Amino acid sequence: MLQEIERKFLVINSSFKEDFFKKTYIKQGFLNSDKNRTVRVRITDNHGFITVKGVSDQNGTTRFEWEKEIDLKEASQLFSLCEDGIIEKDRFYINVGNHIFEVDVFLGDNLGLVIAEIELKNENDFFEKPNWIGEEVTGDVKYYNSVLSKNPYKNWK
Repeated sequence: MLQEIERKFLVINSSFKEDFFKKTYIKQGFLNSDKNRTVRVRITDNHGFITVKGVSDQNGTTRFEWEKEIDLKEASQLFSLCEDGIIEKDRFYINVGNHIFEVDVFLGDNLGLVIAEIELKNENDFFEKPNWIGEEVTGDVKYYNSVLSKNPYKNWK
């Protein structure tokens, strides 16, 4: 089984921008946002992807994930079938110790939300926490992109 093990954190300042080695623009929509089987279409720069994710474990750190690159034109066409609420964000990649943090700076209806994710080899994998990391939100479903597409950050205040 394909598994993704990751942890999520709120970002408390923009100093991560001093150290990033790559930045990409991401647009994604959900063909199905059921918590048991999320199906996402994503365009990252000039690449299309379709991703299927399963339900998270009790800690919110581990879940099934399958992803396949698809033709960019086909990915663009699939957006017409997506549920309401497209997610747009800039993703910054930052090396910290032996890991790469991915920091998502959300745009559109989620403007103002900044989340860092780190993928781990196992749930006990040690990682350094940079000074721009704040509260951990791993497992808090309101920070899942599929939930943000329905209840965007602009509605939280």
